[in-house]
Formats: sequence, C-alpha cells, structure tokens
Amino acid sequence: MNAKKELRSHAWFARQDKNGFYYRSWLKNRGFPQDQFDGRPVIGICNTWSELTPCNTHFKTIADHVRWGVLEAGGFPLEFPVLSLGETMLRPTAMLYRNLVSMDVEESIRANPLDGVVLLMGCDKTTPALLMGAASVDVPSIGISAGPMLRGVYQGKYIGSGTNTISMSEQLRAGEITLAQYHEAEGCMHRSHGTCMTMGTASTMACLVEALGMSLPHNAAIPAVDARRNLLARESGRRIVDMVKQDVVMSKIVTRHALENAVRANAGIGGSTNAVIHLIALARRMGLELSLDDWDRLGREVPCLLNMMPSGQFLMEDFFEAGGLPAVLRELGENHLLHKNALTVNGRTIWENNHAAPCWNRQVIYSFGSPFKPDGGIIVLKGNLAPDGAVLKPSAASPSLMKHTGRAVVFESIEDLRARINEDALDIDETCVMVLKNCGPKGYPGMAEVGNLPLPPKLLKRGITDMVRISDARMSGTAYGTVVLHCAPEAAVGGPLALVHNGDLIELDVKERHLSLLVSAEELEHRRAAFKPAVPSASRGYVKLYVDHVLQANEGADMDFLVGGSGSGVPRDNF
Repeated sequence: MNAKKELRSHAWFARQDKNGFYYRSWLKNRGFPQDQFDGRPVIGICNTWSELTPCNTHFKTIADHVRWGVLEAGGFPLEFPVLSLGETMLRPTAMLYRNLVSMDVEESIRANPLDGVVLLMGCDKTTPALLMGAASVDVPSIGISAGPMLRGVYQGKYIGSGTNTISMSEQLRAGEITLAQYHEAEGCMHRSHGTCMTMGTASTMACLVEALGMSLPHNAAIPAVDARRNLLARESGRRIVDMVKQDVVMSKIVTRHALENAVRANAGIGGSTNAVIHLIALARRMGLELSLDDWDRLGREVPCLLNMMPSGQFLMEDFFEAGGLPAVLRELGENHLLHKNALTVNGRTIWENNHAAPCWNRQVIYSFGSPFKPDGGIIVLKGNLAPDGAVLKPSAASPSLMKHTGRAVVFESIEDLRARINEDALDIDETCVMVLKNCGPKGYPGMAEVGNLPLPPKLLKRGITDMVRISDARMSGTAYGTVVLHCAPEAAVGGPLALVHNGDLIELDVKERHLSLLVSAEELEHRRAAFKPAVPSASRGYVKLYVDHVLQANEGADMDFLVGGSGSGVPRDNF
C-alpha cells in the first residue's frame, strides 16, 4: 500500500527540455505557478456534466468541491469532459454508447498527464462506462455518484421515476386518469437535480460502486441536493491524492471478492437487471471472470431487504435516512455473505467501513432474518429458448406467474409491437406469453430498455396488470413485472428467440431455472434453415463499429476488442 512509484505526470512536467517547456507553458496560461509542477499528484476530474443529461446537471458544483479537496491535499486538479449519456433523452438508447464513453474515458486518461482520476457518474450508463474506461488503464480512481433526486410527491402520495411513469402511462392508456392529471404528475415527479429516486439502474449502480469499494461510504444514497454530497465530493478529492501516493490502483479494489460483494449487494437491494451486463463487462475489463451462473449462484441465498420502488413502496431519500447501503452491507456481513477483507478506496476494508452501520427505519431496510421479500437475487434461466441464458428479477415479478405455460404472441420488432399492441383485434389474453424479437445488442442496435412490453389496453381495462414477457432486450431498473430479459443469443444473430412463431407454447419455470420453447427439435431445425438475418442497421461510423464488434448480453455487451486493458504506461512522446 505504501510503496512509492514514480508519478505518470513526471513524464510530462518533470523534464527540463523543449517538451517540458511546452507541457508547462500551455498550462501556465491558466495562471498555474511553477510550483504546481513540482511533483505533486495530478488528478483528473472526469466530468459527465451535460444539459442533455438532466441527472448530471449539478456536476459543475460537485467538480468544484472535488477540486478544493484535491488542492487541500496537495494535489494538482485538472477537470476534463467526456461524452455524457442520459437515458432520459438519448435515442435510440444510451446503452448503444456506453462502450464509446468507456473508450473516451480510457483514452483521455492514458493520453494525458494524469496520476489519478475522480469519476463523476450519474445517469445509469455513465457509471459503468467510467468504471470500464478507468479499469482498462488501471490508475488510482474513485467514484462519486450524482445522488438521487428528492422524493416525487403527487396528490399526497410518493411517486417514483420510471416506476410510476410506467404505471401512470398504463392508467392513461386504460382511461383511468386524464391527460391533464398525467401532465401535472410530470412536474411533481422530478423536482430536483439527481438521478431516478427509485431503485433503478442509476441507484443500483451507485450502490454497486459503493459495494465494490470504489467510493467512500454513503456515496450511493445521499440525495443530490443534500450538502453532504458536496462534503463527500470534497473528501473524495482529498482521498484520491493519498491513493496516488500509496499506489492504490483500481485493480487492488475491483477484485473477484469485490465483484462477489457487489452481486450480493445487488440482491439485497433488489437491484436492476442491467447491473448483470455492466458488472460482467467491468469484470472482463479487469481480466476477471464473472458469469451468469455466478450471478445466479451468489444471489440464491440473498433475500431482498429493501422496501423500495419498483419492488416496494419507498424511495432513495427514505433509504438514505434509514441508513443507506451501509445498513444493508452490515446485514449481509453478519450473515456471512460479504468478503469482509475486500479493500475500499478509503484504505479500510468493506467490513471496517460497515460493521457498525445503524438502521434507523425497519419499514424501509428490513433485517436479514425477516426480509422484505425472500428472493432478491437475479435469476438466470436457461433452456432451448435461451441456451446462453436469460435473466428475471424475482422481487419485481408476480409470484403467480413464476411457473407458467402459455401461447406465444410474437412481435418481430419494436415497430411491430407499437403498430399492433393497442388493437382490439389482437389475439391475446392474460394466459399468453408476449415475445419481442430483434431488440438485443445487434438487433436494436444497443439493446434498448423495451423488454417490459406494455400490456394491451383491452387487458388493462379488465384489471390485468402483469403477464409473462420475453425478449432479448433490457428493461429499465425502475420497471416491474414478470419479465424475462437478455435472451442469449439474441434473435438478430439467429438465437432461438428468432424461431418462435405465434401459437407456440412456452414454459417458464423459475424454481427450476428453465425457459423452454415447446417445439420439437426437428421443427426448430426446419425453421432455422429458413432463417434470414436482418439487414444490418448501420453502414458507417460508430454504430457500424458497435454492430460489427459488440458481444452478447451474457458477455457484458462490450466490444470484443475492448475486453481487458492496456495498463497505465505513458504513451510515446509527441515531439
């Protein structure tokens, strides 16, 4: 931990020649004095601020607090931007660009005189993108999440991002609320800076950053507009300077044990299915293996401890006030479900940070012995419909549908779904299984959050609120229902999902971890012979690069040439 290592920035600033002149002189136009280049650690503040990413619009303030912390600890802070991803605005999906941002982060760190980085992460894809990029360089790194918005409140009741957006959209389609009420709720739901205040993917990933040990304690749940988030930013700025001096690189934090802690934490909080893809991708950037089978195995013994939307009632502000993630980690640790010696960025172990964490509200954070729901882990399903796996989130699903056989109603694409879902003539009832194809990594492209298919209005009007839905897509972490996602291989590359016809019987057996298309092998081979892949959706630019090189969901949907890392070596001189 205390071994001395020459700073990367010395290769730029310590040299007394023409090149050193260039490097120092151009920064002196900012007013930096000569003693800034005297060997103090240079800290990059990696900022995803953008007005097009509403979750991250307070990051200028957060970055300032980081800067002050770095200066107080004797470091040299330099802020730099990277591409910002907001799932709320970006089309077709922010996930299409997660890997591009990771490349932006990786190359920005490697090509510049940075000894350590502070990663400002908010809307959900920015978190894995920044972690993946930093992992591939393996410099000392510390994460600061945006923090959740304040509670949404409408007509005296809590409403939450995504979760109630979905439910109120269904109410509008069913004629249960008016358009005026719908518009009024929009202004009541999102009323401060910050990310979704439900346990969606942004909150989930913020929790996993903390569970991995990549942030200071309480990073996950402090509200975005709470002064304590500014304090955390300042303390993170101070801490990264010491991390550089102690050579606490990212590979010392994100170990196999840290990844297993994060998987179990995800189960305990009832976290997003998207975390599966992101954590697998991060592991592979670190040169570590994390499989779908690991997710299923590690999560089987972990109940859901949080009564939070979309699985429950409360919101992130309530979670913070009840004790936040430290209270959940204590429950896991006391029940032998944490690797307690895993190192964290503050220099202490995960258990030293959390062993005495209090819980102030058992209506929000339940005890392990009396959990909110018995199943919190992500369930991995396999069978002839998803030979490489599919996932389901039991805490957000209907128990009555966990074993179900139904007739397939097939939608060949998202456009096909939108064209037919509202038709009264659609041949469907609540016993059917809705199947959506061609929405995986290559097929959409980008694997959009469309897997929680909207129910037909004619069933909504009868009070039907859930059906089994299967796709190769993702769904928002704020969504809910008995939804089978990430079927691999995806339909666009000829996965079995592509072979499903209307009227086929599909069997779901969650207890047995089984997903089957009840069609003979001979018939499936006949259909496979007639299969024709879709025309590629991109002919140029980044999207073509993505489609040509993206891996399947069970491999993290990273690009094949990005798996692994290149280390923190200094690039060749440019003069």
